[in-house]
Amino acid sequence: MSTIKEQEYSKKIDFRVWKKLLSYLKPYRKILMLLCVIMIGVSGVDVVFPYMNKYAIDNFITTGNLDGLWKFSLIYVGLIILQAVNILVFIAIAGKLETSLPYDIRKIGFERLQQLSFSYYDKTPVGWMMARMTSDLRRLGEIISWGIVDFVWGITMMFGIACVMFTLNWKLALITLSVVPLLALISLYFQQKILKAYRQVRKINSRITGSFNEGISGAKTTKTLVREEENLKEFEGLTGKMRASSIRAAVFSALFLPIVLTLGSVGTGLTLWFGGQRVLLETISYGTLVLFLSYTTQFFEPVRQLARILAELQAAQASAERVISMIETEPEIKDSQEVTDKFGTIYAPKKESWPNIQGNICFQNVSFAYKDGEKVLENFNINVKSGETIALVGETGSGKSTIVNLTCRFYEPTEGSILIDGVDYKERSLEWLHSNLGYVLQSPHLFSGTIKDNISYGYLEATEMDIIRAAKLVNAHSFIMKLENGYDTEVGEGGGKLSTGEKQLISFARAIVSNPAIFVLDEATSSIDTETEQLIQEAITNILEGRTSFIIAHRLSTIVSADRILVIRRGKVTEEGTHEQLLQKKGYYYRLYTNQFKKEKQESILNA
Repeated sequence: MSTIKEQEYSKKIDFRVWKKLLSYLKPYRKILMLLCVIMIGVSGVDVVFPYMNKYAIDNFITTGNLDGLWKFSLIYVGLIILQAVNILVFIAIAGKLETSLPYDIRKIGFERLQQLSFSYYDKTPVGWMMARMTSDLRRLGEIISWGIVDFVWGITMMFGIACVMFTLNWKLALITLSVVPLLALISLYFQQKILKAYRQVRKINSRITGSFNEGISGAKTTKTLVREEENLKEFEGLTGKMRASSIRAAVFSALFLPIVLTLGSVGTGLTLWFGGQRVLLETISYGTLVLFLSYTTQFFEPVRQLARILAELQAAQASAERVISMIETEPEIKDSQEVTDKFGTIYAPKKESWPNIQGNICFQNVSFAYKDGEKVLENFNINVKSGETIALVGETGSGKSTIVNLTCRFYEPTEGSILIDGVDYKERSLEWLHSNLGYVLQSPHLFSGTIKDNISYGYLEATEMDIIRAAKLVNAHSFIMKLENGYDTEVGEGGGKLSTGEKQLISFARAIVSNPAIFVLDEATSSIDTETEQLIQEAITNILEGRTSFIIAHRLSTIVSADRILVIRRGKVTEEGTHEQLLQKKGYYYRLYTNQFKKEKQESILNA
């Protein structure tokens, strides 16, 4: 299970976070303004209704005079119709905002995830990113859209009621609203408690999502290691913490609202007590007392709504912080503004400015260390000529993959420089380099869709002839044509409908279809059967011809024809030469090759 800790956030509401989040509402300014106008209209009608009742009591009921009642009735019915239309429109607009805002931010978030460097994915569990992009954004959409509705309505309602009350009788208004300062203090106290509790809830929720993701993706490993019971215990521990934190947050919210209700009832009682005395003394009318009682109830209704919004904002604050932190995470590997202006970005490349790539690669005094880790390479130098095939051999952790990742600019040197065709590759765009790169991983990953879709996945301009040509080049065409639907065969999630060898052949075709100048094989034959390895080995010679290539090999039989073999130990080249030259030296490579050769011979004899 992941042990990565989530970032700690501020202890109180950060209005800068909400300001940034609300900036994503700019495309909806017009409908947002319309929504606010409608909510002001809704609250205005709500304020008018009790005043209409006061007018009816003072002019029709207490006097017994019904003159003008029909006009009054028409106005009343008109207000009801107006209110119905207002409610219909604001529900439609708020619903649109509720779905549109998460949609827009989700697109921005996905775009940012495409831009982030490998190092972000090294330290961030998939489940955490999924929680930000799904539950956190859905929650924010609900809070913001309906929060705006309730906030504008509540503020306008309270302001309108207060204005009418102070206009009619300022003394009674002060008595009625005397509980508001106490309510404000209580709200400040509870908002801190609720915010803290909900931050803990969201933090544990992301850990649960990550644990759930690991449980599904590692289901086969779990079963082979008989880890079901232990995994269940760990998962129950997380969900238990989630339940405790959720209960704590719910208790604070549950205490907060009844207190608001109680204070509202106190305000109503004060109005009835002092207002009733004024009616008996005939200093105010009976209709005015009824108006104040109605307004007292109505005034504390938006207070309750605002209190609820405040409580929900505490919960949403944690989600807002998490989403904004992800969106604002800057890629560690990115082009300078000068490079972007000249060569474009990953989403808007200026291909007409891209220079042709020859494939000459030079490491000049390159040192590299992962963050919070020891140095992997130190003063590393190598000069690779265009079209040359370089094989990298060494123990796990010796620096082979680091050299390749630096070449591909998935990471950048902490010291020194890497030149491509004599120019520091930081002076060229990432998209330029990656568009000229073919990469085959040890564990092939295919995407849901057809074989044709997967081969053209990184090169959408590929024609059907390009796809077939690439498949033939890697010896995949024959097995593809034996499938029921040929190139239109669905591969399933992760390529689950194909064997590992077949998936690897498809990934070879995918890497070669764009005709890249630089090609990388990262132990691409270590997880396949001998028969498929022979197919790939036959294709490798054709694939690598004329391309600058790096091969990280587990099976040394796949690199015997490499132009140069580099033995990497502790980030340094300890042996270098062709296969025959290294065998003659009888050093580390010789021992490694002969041991592997003997092992393969023994296995072939036993399997015969």
